[in-house]
Amino acid sequence: MINVKLKDGTVMTFESGITVADVAKSIGIGLYKAACMGKVNGNIVDLRTPITENSDVEILIFESEEGKHAYWHTTSHIMAQAVKRLFPNVKLTIGPSIETGFYYDFDCGDKAFTAEDIEKIEAEMKKIIKEDLPLERFLLSPAEAIELMTEKDESYKVELIKEHASKGEEISFYKQGEFTELCAGPHIMSTGLIKAFKLTNTTGAYWRGDSKNKMLCRIYGVSFPKKDMLDEYLEKLEEAKRRDHRKLGKELELFMTDELVGKGMPMFLPKGYTLWRLLENYIRDKEIKQGYQHVLTPCIGTVDLYKTSGHWDHYKDNMFPAMEVEDEAYVLRPMNCPHHMRIYASSSHSYRNLPVRIGEIAHDFRYEASGTLKGIERGRHFCQNDAHLFVTPEQIKDEFKKVVDLIFEAYEDFGITDYRMVLSLRDPEDKEKYHQDDEMWDKAEQSLREVLDEIGLDYTEEIGEAAFYGPKLDVNVKPAVGAEYTLSTCQLDFCLPAKFNLFYIDKDNAQRTPVVLHRAILGSLDRFMAYLIEETMGNFPLWLSPVQVKILPIADRHHEYCRSLQSQLEDAGFRVELDDRSEKIGYKIREAQLQKINYMLVVGDKEIEDNTVSVRKRGEGDIGSMSISNLTSMLTEEVKSKSHN
Repeated sequence: MINVKLKDGTVMTFESGITVADVAKSIGIGLYKAACMGKVNGNIVDLRTPITENSDVEILIFESEEGKHAYWHTTSHIMAQAVKRLFPNVKLTIGPSIETGFYYDFDCGDKAFTAEDIEKIEAEMKKIIKEDLPLERFLLSPAEAIELMTEKDESYKVELIKEHASKGEEISFYKQGEFTELCAGPHIMSTGLIKAFKLTNTTGAYWRGDSKNKMLCRIYGVSFPKKDMLDEYLEKLEEAKRRDHRKLGKELELFMTDELVGKGMPMFLPKGYTLWRLLENYIRDKEIKQGYQHVLTPCIGTVDLYKTSGHWDHYKDNMFPAMEVEDEAYVLRPMNCPHHMRIYASSSHSYRNLPVRIGEIAHDFRYEASGTLKGIERGRHFCQNDAHLFVTPEQIKDEFKKVVDLIFEAYEDFGITDYRMVLSLRDPEDKEKYHQDDEMWDKAEQSLREVLDEIGLDYTEEIGEAAFYGPKLDVNVKPAVGAEYTLSTCQLDFCLPAKFNLFYIDKDNAQRTPVVLHRAILGSLDRFMAYLIEETMGNFPLWLSPVQVKILPIADRHHEYCRSLQSQLEDAGFRVELDDRSEKIGYKIREAQLQKINYMLVVGDKEIEDNTVSVRKRGEGDIGSMSISNLTSMLTEEVKSKSHN
């Protein structure tokens, strides 16, 4: 007999060899039906796994992260089985679960899946689910595994097996009906447990993400144990499409991309650059009030610069290849800290003139895989609201608090309320990713933890998310749709100042190494703009709108009055457009509404006679006639208050 300790502390006794599934059934039939995976002594296992010793056991349902991924992974196998039934000559590659569902990459030869093909695949998947095929795991030696996949003419699988053959370990497979898949698992019990699914998208993807390899056909999908969960998810997908900053950016003429210019290299159009400039001016003015000194540094640096900083060793795969110029190697810079380190080193410093706060709206370049590019949210060129604060150890707390206060102040101005604070730490099990200095890491992580506790911040700790040179505080926002991501960050760095031999003269006349705070309040202006576009759906508050007011004359005879009105409003500091096209006023109003203009001023004979304007407000319609002075006062107050309307 063995003892099984459940998550709530309950201890149950069973015969040795009982499966995780049977443990779930003994607890309750509802849990048994909902179970996806098990966790035995901390290890994720199939429900079929026998328990042969005293163990801690947890039953994982779909709502758990592990259960969800097993559910989705099983659905990817069902999709692959359906594809092989319908298109026997298609070759299989990989089909993992991902954060939002699953995908499978297929080698379809010279063809791609059509919309009709996707419908057929979905129909065949429903048949496989109805067949309620059990998923059965078995093991083969590497030689046997290669022989099996060779017989099935699955060359990609053979390639994967050969990579693991040298280890001599047995190779894991899962079988469901006639379909056999190379897979480590784990999986749910049978295909019939998939209750609702949808194939959501098709795209191209290079084998192993390498553009030198074959272009494959990728099908994305998602599945749920209840239909209403799928319906809710699909509605969120539609909402995401409506909010997609790439779609809105095109409709509102904010930015564009061009294949001839390059993937991941967005270009801001006049209206988009106006918004970009407003963000730049906003944060620069805030920083100047806090004593920041702004600089402008080159977009490239020598390879030696990044070897000194450590980026070459730890970040090279995310950098563009080096360029050889006059026997010197240069790279497009992925970040700005090495340049700012050299600026600090260019002059002498005393403890009396620290902190030194160096800020820059800096152009950076990172080699992102083409499949990860997403408009201005993630590109290969972006501009960081970057700064580096050179401080004494005694100044860390106060300077860190000022950074956090500035983040909160900015978030209030932009109406950002749904976010959480994350202390990102080194993964001690994967030290090769980081600067090798255990003592430094222990000191930096404990120092940052103490600062956050003293400030009184609520935060969670996440392992493995630190920068290679130090721990950091990340502020993760939860957008209206999609997964959370980091906007703002502040990093504590004992590493780079030492690498660059930076120092200041302390009060005892000794040389000391400063500590550096790397911080970005708005993150990259590009990503911040994408966030604003999607949160507001392009309905920017007045103070941020590229075009705040549009003047709409009813007839050509009203143009002179409208031009005078435009000049008055522009002199008052507003961004104004005049629609003097010979179109009907209803058409002009609809056009302005589609452009999400905050205020539309309709001008006809009566308005000219009364020296007024008829005002229409976005989202409210006609709000009546106003004098020019009253209109100007109203707009001025709305801009000043940074109203989120």
